Amino acid sequence: MKTIQFREAIAEAMSEEMRRDESIYLMGEEVAEYNGAYKASKGMLDEFGPRRVIDTPISELGFAGVGVGSAMNGNRPIIEFMTFNFALVGIDQIINNAAKIRQMSGGQFDCPIVFRGPTASAGQLAATHSQAFESWYANCPGLKVVVPSNPRDAKGLLKSAIRDNDPVIFMESEQMYGDKGEVPEDEYTIPLGVAEIKREGKDVTIVSFGKIIKEAYKAADELEKEGIQCEIIDLRTVKPMDTETILTSVKKTNRLVILEEAWPFGNVATEITYQVQQKAFDYLDAPIAKINTADTPAPYSPVLLEEWLPNHEDVIRAVKKVMYK
Repeated sequence: MKTIQFREAIAEAMSEEMRRDESIYLMGEEVAEYNGAYKASKGMLDEFGPRRVIDTPISELGFAGVGVGSAMNGNRPIIEFMTFNFALVGIDQIINNAAKIRQMSGGQFDCPIVFRGPTASAGQLAATHSQAFESWYANCPGLKVVVPSNPRDAKGLLKSAIRDNDPVIFMESEQMYGDKGEVPEDEYTIPLGVAEIKREGKDVTIVSFGKIIKEAYKAADELEKEGIQCEIIDLRTVKPMDTETILTSVKKTNRLVILEEAWPFGNVATEITYQVQQKAFDYLDAPIAKINTADTPAPYSPVLLEEWLPNHEDVIRAVKKVMYK
């Protein structure tokens, strides 16, 4: 094992796959000359040259469309958005072309493309740069949605996403790029659609994904001091969702708390709640609790932003509520 930063895990995954397959290229704003807005493509221009590491104008709709068209013609593009907030400008290409072309062409065209970049909040970036769209993309048939929370998962999942023959939405975080973690020295991949139990426990199941899962770990450490053992599941892939891992855990703990950095109406936690009550209702000893942001645009004020975001204290309160403590 070696210890590397999240941004290095992303760069390694892309570089290893580009060495393996010449049809893969990276395209986006500042990915080449600047080594990536968050240095997640550092050194790649020097190794692969400007034909495979391509800087673009500020034109998300344009370069998303170029990527979709090239994917239909045998390439495997990686399209980087500086944040997924900016992907809204190119969302027509993602939803109406990438996600649908296999069906609309009667299977004549695959669309092996990865759209990647940061999601959700990253400090005081205000309302239009702090949005989490995982549930939006997961709602669209034809797309796979991946949200890793650590360097090891990021590298293994990104390699699998690049090799996948369908479009994959791969969501990172500005606030995770500097995170360090152990990553295997040898070649490895992590399959899409498989959650992982990051911490075993018997009293309550906590499901989360992405950077906000850190708040679940903090809460579990505090709750353990009070004799409450939390089982933490990292969803890793939002769609396809690994509901079996969640159901198996809930059948053991009989309680469920879901932590997600997203607006509360119609999000990923809502779908998990439905799946569990539909398939494991008789195992529940308490109503399911879900923890989200406030139902407002993200505020700029640091005081209001702290109140808007979920935190470990919210998780502790939710856990005690489902345990009737």
